[in-house]
Amino acid sequence: MPLIGFSGSPWTLACYMVEGQGSSDYRLVKSLMYARPDLMHRILSVNADSVAAYLNAQIDSGAQAVMIFDSWGGVLADGCFQEFSLAYTRRVLAQLKRTGPDGSDVPRLVFTKGGGIWLPEMKDLDCEVLGLDWTANLGKARAIVGGEVGGPGKALQGNIDPNVLFAAPEQVAAQARAVLDSFGKPHTDRNTCGPTHIFNLGHGISQFTPPEHVSALVETVHSHSRAMRQA
Repeated sequence: MPLIGFSGSPWTLACYMVEGQGSSDYRLVKSLMYARPDLMHRILSVNADSVAAYLNAQIDSGAQAVMIFDSWGGVLADGCFQEFSLAYTRRVLAQLKRTGPDGSDVPRLVFTKGGGIWLPEMKDLDCEVLGLDWTANLGKARAIVGGEVGGPGKALQGNIDPNVLFAAPEQVAAQARAVLDSFGKPHTDRNTCGPTHIFNLGHGISQFTPPEHVSALVETVHSHSRAMRQA
């Protein structure tokens, strides 16, 4: 069973620090950002270095991959995202260890909810995987981040809407197949680089989700992706 470490991004952590809880409009943290950008940059610098140290400690403790969750990057305006979120995600990535205690590679994943519009800029992040929420088209994302066989493109993770899991199992299965089909035929040659897809929810799962619907999702992903690889 793979052990995956994770942390909130510097910006997402700043949101909780300033707001004190979740928010519908992020009024407090955005007010601080616009009124005192110098102070916000100071907070984000401290957060970025702390997140890097935290994830490196997880790697030292056996995490086989680490993920940065920028859950609230998508609430920022264009320009502000690049300055107050993306730049500090880059700062974290620059400090992360590349290998674990046993010498094995430790992949790095970055997920920005609502960040699909910034994929042209995120595709150059120093990480192996980019996560997407359900608002992004996987086929188009694949073309942006490098979908050619032999290319240096990143793997994509995502991106079914978690609320699909409240529909009937047959609808869950249909939506899962649609997500897999939107990415297209996966790369299967282990001797070359190529576009790969890690199926996942587009964000967190609700505690009210019926377990049998999750089972239907997993079974469909396994069977349909297997058929796509063999096609």
